[in-house]
Amino acid sequence: MSVSTVVPRHWRAFTLVELLVVIAIIGALVGLLLPAVQAARESARCSTCSSNLRQQILAMLNYESTRRTLPPTDLPGGFSIQARLLPFMEEANIASQLNFKLPATTGAWNAQVPNAACVGLFATPIPVMLCPSDPAPAVQVVTVVAGGPFTYGGLSYMVSTGSGTGTTYDQRWPTDGIVFEGSKVRLAAVLDGLSKSVFMSETVRSAENDVVLAAGATPKFPYQKTLNGSTGVTSTKQTTPGYPGSGAWSAGVSGRMIQNPPLETIWRSFTSWRGANTNTTRGRGTSWAMTGASNTLTNGYTPPNSRVPDLIIHATGFFGPRSYHPSGAQVAFGDGSVRMLSESLDATVCRSLHSINAGDSTSAQEWAQE
Repeated sequence: MSVSTVVPRHWRAFTLVELLVVIAIIGALVGLLLPAVQAARESARCSTCSSNLRQQILAMLNYESTRRTLPPTDLPGGFSIQARLLPFMEEANIASQLNFKLPATTGAWNAQVPNAACVGLFATPIPVMLCPSDPAPAVQVVTVVAGGPFTYGGLSYMVSTGSGTGTTYDQRWPTDGIVFEGSKVRLAAVLDGLSKSVFMSETVRSAENDVVLAAGATPKFPYQKTLNGSTGVTSTKQTTPGYPGSGAWSAGVSGRMIQNPPLETIWRSFTSWRGANTNTTRGRGTSWAMTGASNTLTNGYTPPNSRVPDLIIHATGFFGPRSYHPSGAQVAFGDGSVRMLSESLDATVCRSLHSINAGDSTSAQEWAQE
């Protein structure tokens, strides 16, 4: 009888050094892949943003084709241009429930509350109105207005009132852009050409509460707040376009009115920053439904993603295209095209592109033809 011999098996385990090497390799691969994944996601978000903006500019062109004029911006209390474009987009459900014969809001211009018949609709977020790269909440709750809180669906895309140069920032009068209060601008009035004139641009939406910071200090960039520059500025409508200014604004006054102000120095005198929880007509992009320059309008006074903040003066202000995209901000031209404006774009070119009758400079023409 033979006795079989059992040979024991020896299992070879990972050593600690080998395990650490494997973990290091995995970490390195993740470090290499993560930026690529993030870049791919941002590229997709940027593409969606471009599509959103294109739908709105096409809706505006369809509006002009139907009504024979581009939509005007309403006086305080009215509906926004963006709300009036809804019937010309695939938002028939919401559009059919809005009664544009009624006021959108009631109350003083700096303390407006939504019409009771519209409260539920105004709280509805509309995806085509929102840039997916912007981290601000799609729905904002405003608590500081009497009768609140009120909930609003946000807005990333602003309609241009022009360059903001001279006194064209005062949309109570005709501007060098496509809209102002009571305007009836036709496409034929765009003398610089539709492909060279910005009609709409994206912005960074306001978020959170108002804050007071030291002069010259800023919130985290890109700013989710606007700077209140109303101190020293007369809000009463004058007999000629423009706002009279004093104090910090004295450096930008010409012929009694603020004109072409050097914002690079002026903004450092102000300390009050407005977020979303301020008042719907004053928070940037807080509501897609309500009119107001800080909420739904823009001009091209500052270049894309400028370190100079959007500066509000009463019912108007000095703005520029803004976004969370890494290379600039997207704008829509009058021919229906959407393009990215680089952060390196010269301010003079940016202003010229936002004007419809600037007789564009050579550099602006060259940019538009790229």
